[in-house]
Amino acid sequence: MSKHLDARDHSVPDEHHVPRVSRSRTRPLDVPGQATPPPLPLRDDGACGEPPEAAPPGVGRVSGQGGGDTRLYMLFQAMFEELINYILTTAPHWTDAGHKAGLVGVPVNALLDWPMATTAGFAVFQDPEVNKMLKKVLDVWGDYLRSPESASVLDTDSESWFGPDAVESLEHVANLNGQTSHKFADMFQCDPTAKHHGFTSWDDFFTRLFRPGVRDVASPEDDNVVANACESKVYKVGRNVHARDRFWVKGQPYSVLDMLAFDETFANRFAGGTVYQAFLSALSYHRWHSPVSGTIKKAYVVPGTYYSEPIYEDFSSSQEAPLDGENVSQEYISAVATRSIIFIEADNKKLGVVAFLGIGMTEVSTCDITVKEGEHVKKGDQLGMFHFGGSTHCVLFEKGVKVSGFPEPSDHNVPVRSRLCVVE
Repeated sequence: MSKHLDARDHSVPDEHHVPRVSRSRTRPLDVPGQATPPPLPLRDDGACGEPPEAAPPGVGRVSGQGGGDTRLYMLFQAMFEELINYILTTAPHWTDAGHKAGLVGVPVNALLDWPMATTAGFAVFQDPEVNKMLKKVLDVWGDYLRSPESASVLDTDSESWFGPDAVESLEHVANLNGQTSHKFADMFQCDPTAKHHGFTSWDDFFTRLFRPGVRDVASPEDDNVVANACESKVYKVGRNVHARDRFWVKGQPYSVLDMLAFDETFANRFAGGTVYQAFLSALSYHRWHSPVSGTIKKAYVVPGTYYSEPIYEDFSSSQEAPLDGENVSQEYISAVATRSIIFIEADNKKLGVVAFLGIGMTEVSTCDITVKEGEHVKKGDQLGMFHFGGSTHCVLFEKGVKVSGFPEPSDHNVPVRSRLCVVE
């Protein structure tokens, strides 16, 4: 198995990604073969109630406020207020291949894509006050994405999620790149005869459920078999991971204590253990399921960063920016990003305590835990879900637990609740 995989989601057509291009371009969105997006209209119609203090506090400060220059302050403030106000009252549209290009489902990431890849961006997006401000922005956007108005992008035209290209791509990903040939309505709980297929909001669509029988639990009576927690692509398996390591340098070694937020009860038990990590695209199923049968010992969300990339991803006049940004920084964000941590004491004593991390990437930092401490879960039961875009997750095994048989890297997702590995 490759030690460090490219986790770019190749199931999404390349035209749907906006790569960073050379800084020598005077207009970064003028990519050959791609149409320049039209100007964004300023939304002041109160579609999601009052915007958060027009532009949320701190937006001007993040933009630099023009360094004391009144003219630049005015332009920066107007630019961010217009863009963010638009985004906060708009659900993500589908982008057709060969026409407008974008990061599917993550418009704020598209807005911040270049700043994230700079040395200054590394400092800014690590700042706790900046992340507090970003959380306010994303919370307001999340409220809109749960509203009935956000379902407007679930129509059947070419820029909606039930248009022909979008449905084809959704089916392709859910059919594991052609391994099966089911229709969307055969795989997911919905009503294709109803408006918006019966989904009441963008978030209702994003957190859609599989129909019973579509993703059966692997060997439900055999506790030696560990189930896959998320529908996702293999990113990396780390063995004999260190308690602490330099996760921000190239190679990004896992740093277990940082990943587990220095949990005083359990974190040290995973030093020297095994980490499995996999990536969820915006087109994937986004609910989490328990990898083992057992008792929830702890479950909580750790606040963190939203748009931070490691410093070595910086670009300059002599170095192009990496095309994949956060997608190839998944070990790094496992230690710094907003994330859920769930510790499960397995019924199978050979497994000890198993840890699940649901790690938010960019907009997808709403980690929604649906189980409670002390609750007993069966393998394959729901633990929680992500909201609003692509994300990554880890399953950690204690030192001394021998697990083998992990799936190999491929161009398709590993089905949720299928066999992940076995304990020896």
